[in-house]
Amino acid sequence: MATDGVTEQRGYKPFLPMLMSYVASGGSLVLGSAAQLLTFAILARWLGVHEFSVFVAITAVANIAVHLCGLGAMECLVRRVARDRAIYPQMLGHNIILTSGSGAALVLLGAVVLPFFFTLSPDRMTNVAVITLMLVTNILLVRVIVLTEQIFIAHTDFASANKVVVGFAAARTVAAALACIAFGATTVASWAVWQFLCHVLVAVCCMWSVRLLGAPSYRLVREELPQGLYFSIPFILRALRQNADLLVLSLVTTAEIVASYSVARRILESSYLSVEALNRLIYPGSARATAAGLHHALQRVRRVLAAATVISLAAAVTVFVLAPILPYLFGKEYLSLVGFARTLCWVVVPLAMWSVAVEALGASGDHAARAAVMGFGSIAGTGLAAWASWYAPPAGTFVSFYVIEIAVVVASWSVFLHFVRRDRQAAITFGSGSA
Repeated sequence: MATDGVTEQRGYKPFLPMLMSYVASGGSLVLGSAAQLLTFAILARWLGVHEFSVFVAITAVANIAVHLCGLGAMECLVRRVARDRAIYPQMLGHNIILTSGSGAALVLLGAVVLPFFFTLSPDRMTNVAVITLMLVTNILLVRVIVLTEQIFIAHTDFASANKVVVGFAAARTVAAALACIAFGATTVASWAVWQFLCHVLVAVCCMWSVRLLGAPSYRLVREELPQGLYFSIPFILRALRQNADLLVLSLVTTAEIVASYSVARRILESSYLSVEALNRLIYPGSARATAAGLHHALQRVRRVLAAATVISLAAAVTVFVLAPILPYLFGKEYLSLVGFARTLCWVVVPLAMWSVAVEALGASGDHAARAAVMGFGSIAGTGLAAWASWYAPPAGTFVSFYVIEIAVVVASWSVFLHFVRRDRQAAITFGSGSA
């Protein structure tokens, strides 16, 4: 009996730290998402329809640009530092150089182009200044804050990474409440100042929190430059894919369908957070496991796939069951919302399945293959989603969503298994040569 007890104890205790880390990581992402929704609710109510729509448009542009800022350098920091802590100063310097250089270029480009499309002030110089301030806030400062989170993840300090996520989200909510509720900010121009000050404060706190991990060594790690580009470009293409269906639906259907579909999409993205928390937790360990070849992590990736599938199914079932209460939260004018949410909620399962494969490819440093899968999937998906949404809205939109995600599952796992076989064969050949 004693032996059985020891066996049982050894069976579950090693998983407790991982389980607790997952709960903390998932909880931080959920809290951050909830705080972001509250922030947007405050801004939408106090800024009004016109001002809020301009704010969302500029923020959307910044959200695309932020993926280019740093040229994917944060991923290589997590991957390389997770394998070898001694390289941290070089990878930090690499990130600072690329983030500051690309960020400055993106802000300058946006400051020149965006004033022709958005008017935040009748005075031309003030308009340019406010837009520039928003770009600095939502590109450079956001990148600094997210970099801090990734630094902690690279050092497997998930508790500190979670504090960055929750603290940043809470700070934005407090700033919105102070600006709008307490001080009566009703324009994007006035909110931009509050937003900038909030982000500066959080960024300073973030830089202070990582000071003891080591000073940067300013030099480019040249072999990581193409890897970073391979990593960042798919996110840009996916952003285009995610907006093609909404754009076409807005041209060929009613405002209610577009609004209900937008909310259903937002719920889908929120339900994916549980899987994202798992991938976020697993990535550093996968980077270490794949250092000598992707085939060494095959069993690990299979277990992650099983866990991600179970988690995504639970999330989909939860959305399906709770869908009838959505009109009470968002308004009874969203007539199609319940049906749309229940139709779309199951997409999270194939989304979770292919994310495991592409995260494993990223952790192993095979970013060209990862970029090819996600890039071609996004390009083909953009065309299919646009055509299906135009040809048979909104049913065609839903069908295209499932077709695209299932196709990416097949493609990503085919590529992953190909690289496993390649690395295994290379190891066998190398071993024979050494013998």
